[in-house]
Amino acid sequence: MPTTNTNKSTRKSTTKPIKVGPNDMGKMPPQALELEESVLGALMIEKDAFVSVSDILRTDVFYKEQHQRIFEAILALAAKEQPIDILSVTEKLKSLGTLEEAGGVTYLSELTRRVASAAHLRYHAQIILQKATARELIRMAAEIEEMGYDETQDVEELMGKAESDIFTISQRNQKRDVTQIDPVITEAFERMKKAAQNEGNISGIPSGFTELDKITSGWQKSDLVIIAARPAMGKTAFVLSMAKNIAVNYKKPVAMFSLEMSNVQLVNRLIMNVCEIEGDKIKNGKMSRAEWNKLEHKVRDLQGAPIYVDDTPALSVFELRSKARKLVREHHVELIIIDYLQLMNAQGMNFGSREQEVSIISRNLKALAKELDIPIIALSQLNRGVEARTGVEGKKPQLSDLRESGAIEQDADMVCFIHRPEYYHLYTDEKDGKDLRGLGQIIVAKHRNGAVADIWLRFRSKYAKFQNENDAFDEEEMLPPLPAAGEVTFKSAIDGSYNASENVTEVPF
Repeated sequence: MPTTNTNKSTRKSTTKPIKVGPNDMGKMPPQALELEESVLGALMIEKDAFVSVSDILRTDVFYKEQHQRIFEAILALAAKEQPIDILSVTEKLKSLGTLEEAGGVTYLSELTRRVASAAHLRYHAQIILQKATARELIRMAAEIEEMGYDETQDVEELMGKAESDIFTISQRNQKRDVTQIDPVITEAFERMKKAAQNEGNISGIPSGFTELDKITSGWQKSDLVIIAARPAMGKTAFVLSMAKNIAVNYKKPVAMFSLEMSNVQLVNRLIMNVCEIEGDKIKNGKMSRAEWNKLEHKVRDLQGAPIYVDDTPALSVFELRSKARKLVREHHVELIIIDYLQLMNAQGMNFGSREQEVSIISRNLKALAKELDIPIIALSQLNRGVEARTGVEGKKPQLSDLRESGAIEQDADMVCFIHRPEYYHLYTDEKDGKDLRGLGQIIVAKHRNGAVADIWLRFRSKYAKFQNENDAFDEEEMLPPLPAAGEVTFKSAIDGSYNASENVTEVPF
């Protein structure tokens, strides 16, 4: 091919300035053209060179367009496990119709002649990546600056875009080196020793619910736990009861992101839970002298408790990441609760459907749990499939009921459902005669590192409180009456003769 085209392409790629702002016209973007040439040349003459840099280099990290076309051809060859040399790269460029764009055969030959040594190939590739990252940051900053001058732009959306762009860049370049197993074994032994010193063989963060902790050994570091239920089953009541147990009883810092309730509403629910005073009385303040004394005495348990509440509405997963890092760094938070996942968004990114957005959110929650090395518990809604089914087992939630995305099930280390039979007017289990009034079932449906099981907790609806089934409670607390003959039982639910949806009024728990 004529060398004129090669020189023209080279001049275009190396002299065109990038606009980074009104006062920075003419500045050359970060680049390392000599290293790009050296790396590409090494890839075409060294047999195993591509393997050593395949986790670092992408087509878009090369500054020069010719180099991008050449690397595209190398990637195509590697994908089919074909040999990579000057001849195979030339043929691949011909088949792709990009040989002239790549500078022709003459330029490919020049690249291989310029290779002094492939000894530092990986180091050179990392420099190329760093230059590309700097260019991307400059491009992003210029775009944000231009949008900032546009008064029609929503500032909140602009901030979300800036945060999203930076997050995308950091995630793309985040690499972890392979670790030899010895230090990992040492860390595993240290965790075992620490767990052995805990009562009840709890290696993670105890929930305060005895039977649940037996199954989970506590919430484990780096795990994403999904707790899902239909409305009125008590999702928020469950995690608030648990947060109180963790922070007050075990003195472990907990953060709760509430996308549905304000921080005052959330704290009112906590006061109901701890003080065992009905919600209406908490809201309107119409309490007896004894109840005021009870409130004043028991609320002291919450004062000073390491519970951190954030009620930012429409929280994006990128905002969460920033806030979570700060909470762990400054307040040593050991567990994060999100209420609830479907109210989050991935602001600044475009999706073809809500399902895709939820998938991105769940994937990023798992990545965040792993990065911070703490458990993250996210509440989730279930679809209406539960309501359409009949029978005892039919009313129990299933993994397929998770709303909006199968990725939630895939990304989660554990999936738990909350099920209260009495919500469907099912008061007695005819299998063993168990009285189900005031009980909630926690169904561990997925447990990546342990067994699945069902456990029972007591649910005290007027206090929005879950507790261990055998824990003492107010004997005067009214329970729904057992059904009289001919009224709904498990049997009538099984044979479909009772339709719960006709008679059930959802309560706000």
